[in-house]
Amino acid sequence: MTTISDQSTWLGHPVGLFVLFATEMWERFSYYGMRALLILYLTKHWLYSDGDAGMIYGTYAALVYAVPVLGGMIADRFLGLRKAIVFGAALLVVGHLGMAFEGPPATVIDGVVTRSQGHEQIFYLALSFIVVGVGFLKANISTIVGALYGENDPRRDGGFTIFYMGINLGAFVATLLCAYLGETYGWRYGFGLAGIGMVAGLATFLLGARYLQGVGMPPEPERLIQKRLGLALESRIYIASILFVLLIWSAIQNTQEMGVLLTAFTAVVTSYMIWFSLTQCTKQERDRMLTMLFLMFVSVVFWALFEQAGSSLTLFTDRNVDRGAFFTAGMFQSLNPFFIIVFAPLFAVIWLYLGRRSKEPSVAFKFGLAILQVGLGFFALVIGAGFAGPDGQVAVIWLVLMYLLHTTGELCLSPVGLSMVTKLSVQRVAAMMMGVWFLSSAFAAYVGGWIAGLMAIEGAATESSGAESLAVYVSVFEKLGLLAVIIGAALLMISPWLARRMR
Repeated sequence: MTTISDQSTWLGHPVGLFVLFATEMWERFSYYGMRALLILYLTKHWLYSDGDAGMIYGTYAALVYAVPVLGGMIADRFLGLRKAIVFGAALLVVGHLGMAFEGPPATVIDGVVTRSQGHEQIFYLALSFIVVGVGFLKANISTIVGALYGENDPRRDGGFTIFYMGINLGAFVATLLCAYLGETYGWRYGFGLAGIGMVAGLATFLLGARYLQGVGMPPEPERLIQKRLGLALESRIYIASILFVLLIWSAIQNTQEMGVLLTAFTAVVTSYMIWFSLTQCTKQERDRMLTMLFLMFVSVVFWALFEQAGSSLTLFTDRNVDRGAFFTAGMFQSLNPFFIIVFAPLFAVIWLYLGRRSKEPSVAFKFGLAILQVGLGFFALVIGAGFAGPDGQVAVIWLVLMYLLHTTGELCLSPVGLSMVTKLSVQRVAAMMMGVWFLSSAFAAYVGGWIAGLMAIEGAATESSGAESLAVYVSVFEKLGLLAVIIGAALLMISPWLARRMR
């Protein structure tokens, strides 16, 4: 294997970083293009209630973040990171293109919603392929990014910020294009464009894999060709994964049962990591691992509120924001990736500048800032609602301010968290620990779906006035903002103690 020092660089970083940047850019193009439309598709095409749509969205998002735990384990022990990424990308291509089969819209006959059962099941199956595909790709591609740098390489945080810009460049373009096409010309066009983006992502990784300098190969290649029942281990893994798609197909349609299973799964995985930290690690490794697990737990608050962008906040934008004639509700989700593209380089420079002078805030302090800012974002909408007219329409500038605060909070937490996991995890469980990082987001996404249900508007599509729906949204926004501000301030206070345990 080529050593880190032998790797060719571009703009001061390994060339492989930019291959992963482009791959993740296209993968996120497909994912966020579909995400921009999903809650609107559920409520407008399939005529689900706000509460049911919020739970379907939350369950789907939870699975997207939970399954990488399994994908990371399979990659660590058997496939290697590269094979897992290619297989995951192929599943994503199938899933995203499957979303283009929208079928006839649901109808209401004598107060009963009637849907095309066949097309509805194709929709759920497509979501299931996306879930399993992301499971094989998401944690593993982030782990490869970390493997391109040495343990104490000062470029690591900057590299993850560049990588994060790739994610958001894809998300920005996709959200604008897919949301506009889907809401203006038909859902199939928006979803279809997202699928084409995933095809481009798979091609990019296959063509650029030679620049990864040997990182991500199978740990024991000879095991993958060992046969049992006439099938090599690698083939058995792929077949089992397809069968797992069918399991997810069932789970995503049973949101309450999924919540119980997710809670139990989270408890089991967390308990295992605590046991591993206490019994299999040195004192320094134990302190680092346990502190990381605590920060992952706290990050649930941030992600549960941040994920409202794809559910309740998009419905709020559709019903209670003065958007003008051109912009559709889903297009405003592009504000988050746009602000990341603008501010990520600034944050990278700030962290590097402070780091060189030994004044960079600790990871725990950055997490506290993130949660504080997500709370202030909700308070921005509450203030804006105070200036709304009798029609309940809020000026768009308040929505922009909310997204700005949520984005600056995200920049204090998400790339920093990714870097934390790759830098401080015990190497023999590095991919699994990255999966646990996404698992915390999974639990948050499910909680986020429940929170979205608290803002359900009865008769939203027909009878509810703007003023009535605004009152419901503001009442919940106030409570969410207050909760986040209190937790963020408390984390800032204890951050010095946490920082000492992570050194």
